[in-house]
Amino acid sequence: MTSRTVTLLDVARTAGVSKSTVSDALQGSGRVAEATRDRVRAVAEELGYRPNSAARRLRRASTGAVGLHLPATATRLDYYMNLAFGAVERAQEDGLDMVLLAPSGAAGGRIASRVDGLLVIDPEPGDSAVPGLLDAGVPVVTGERYLGPATGPSGAVVCDNAASLTALLDHVTERGARRPALLAPSGSSAWATALRATAGSWGRAHGVTVTLRTVPFAATPAEAEAATRALLAADPAVDAVICAPDGSAPGVLRAAAALGRKVGALSASGPSGPSSASDVSGTSEASGACEASGGRGGHSGSGGNGESGQSESGQSKGGQSEGDRSEGGLREGGRSEGGGPGTPRGTGATVGPVGVGPVGPVGAGLLVASCVDGTATRSAEPPVTAVDLHPAAYGRACAELLCDILAGRAAPDTVRRHSWSLETRASTGSWG
Repeated sequence: MTSRTVTLLDVARTAGVSKSTVSDALQGSGRVAEATRDRVRAVAEELGYRPNSAARRLRRASTGAVGLHLPATATRLDYYMNLAFGAVERAQEDGLDMVLLAPSGAAGGRIASRVDGLLVIDPEPGDSAVPGLLDAGVPVVTGERYLGPATGPSGAVVCDNAASLTALLDHVTERGARRPALLAPSGSSAWATALRATAGSWGRAHGVTVTLRTVPFAATPAEAEAATRALLAADPAVDAVICAPDGSAPGVLRAAAALGRKVGALSASGPSGPSSASDVSGTSEASGACEASGGRGGHSGSGGNGESGQSESGQSKGGQSEGDRSEGGLREGGRSEGGGPGTPRGTGATVGPVGVGPVGPVGAGLLVASCVDGTATRSAEPPVTAVDLHPAAYGRACAELLCDILAGRAAPDTVRRHSWSLETRASTGSWG
């Protein structure tokens, strides 16, 4: 291995310690035992590790700025804009400017020479810029865990995305749904992975088939409308549609209207009116608590409980599913090979739990909900039940953790959790 290819992670793996311990040992900082410090330095010398010039400059003086990397689709999504404003506001409280990085990213060393630390929000393993940012030689905090094979960040702020989708599925079921469907985000981010996995595990646990149709990460209303039309045509028994992408809910409502599905309840004698907002939430339990970050898997759990007294987050995507298959509580929506809406096999409707028959497509009710709250869900007609991920507070939480790490107020590898709330509205209420 040459000096040009040796990274802090290489030294950490060989020495059997964390990346942050290697950094502290080589810089002479932190609470590192002398024996460990000597071992790390010996391993670094043996491997030929040499810190880059940008990192050396940063140890001598602060740039007074931190960088913010958002997904390429962020500029047209309310969620990320609100998150960015929250992050900027919090960084300024510590006297730090926020530099918005180009979606394509840049060489890690060049980035490190301009900022003291980095925020990388919803890191996608397929984003070629992320590995270089994570190994830029400065503290990095991610919003959601990174699932790719690269150097880990210094810290992370995560959400219990499994719990928020579970709350939505429980809610529509309590409102009478027997055949829920999810317009699930594509991609391999922690958020997308958690939602798809939860749809399957929830279905298996409840003996309910959850129809899954994959849509782009930032599906537009038009894309959501097309996906919903195909979904309902392929499986008329679907009586609740939960859409993941931020801002895509109006497309689901348009599809329902075009197909004659009445949004709000499953029958005139069905559920009563909508309950009050925020009747379900994921809340933080202890202020300032943290855990060592390890692998970056999807998040599971029964609630949005957190450890830092801050809030949790999520996002959206979508494409189109390619088969018509059922597997352990998760059913992939059908689509014909010719490109048009798929024809469901058999009767065209799948019976739910024992004693519950299929719901007819025309004139039948349809419950609609969203994994991400925002202007589109609040201003829709009818207003759409959604998970409020508190994006501005989430941005503040990410910036706060980075500021705390830079100032020595938080240990490296800190993980904090954020809360969410379920806002129930007329789209899952009664016809009135």
